Amino acid sequence: MENNKKTTVVVTGFGPFGEHTVNASWVAVQEFEKLGLGDDIELRTKQVPVEYQQVQKIVPALWKQHNPQFMIHVGVSGMAQTVTLEKCGHNKGYSGLDNCSFCPGTHCCVDGGPECIDSVIDMDAVCKRVRASGLGVDVSVSKDAGRYLCDFIYYTSLYLSHGRSAFIHVPPLGEPYTAAELGRALQAIIREIIDLLEHSEEKITCQHQH
Repeated sequence: MENNKKTTVVVTGFGPFGEHTVNASWVAVQEFEKLGLGDDIELRTKQVPVEYQQVQKIVPALWKQHNPQFMIHVGVSGMAQTVTLEKCGHNKGYSGLDNCSFCPGTHCCVDGGPECIDSVIDMDAVCKRVRASGLGVDVSVSKDAGRYLCDFIYYTSLYLSHGRSAFIHVPPLGEPYTAAELGRALQAIIREIIDLLEHSEEKITCQHQH
């Protein structure tokens, strides 16, 4: 019997912090939301404050409320010159203060959790496919999301979802990409992620049937 239930995808961006009074990550998510992912995908977006305790409340609530196929988190990096796909999240090293001048007492995301959690999404394959698409936005891959809120939200989500999460760093607006270009980049990347996950699940289903 055909399953007509839509696939749900949740995408978050961050609110303002420090010099980023307009956070390019949330602007990019809003631009991407205008473009969407087609009628077959239920897209949900959420702005997350740059606060550790809010991340710890909001991310589990999003997973519980929407039960998405996967969740994508987007953040801004002042050092980034490309749109960067992060391969993993880290559990320790969170000593940087958030918007409430707070950091976790243990400097950990999840006490007793693994040091590092990899995404089940093959970021190298996603990067290669997006680059080959002629998007006009440079895309790269990284293994270090920075040990601040970006890394923190990624690890939290990876831990809760057994790796069914992704993190995308975008440069500040105009350095060099416009909001519209970043929105198109997010759309292209997330479409490739959906395609890759669908094919990997088809393989698993096929193997189970033989």
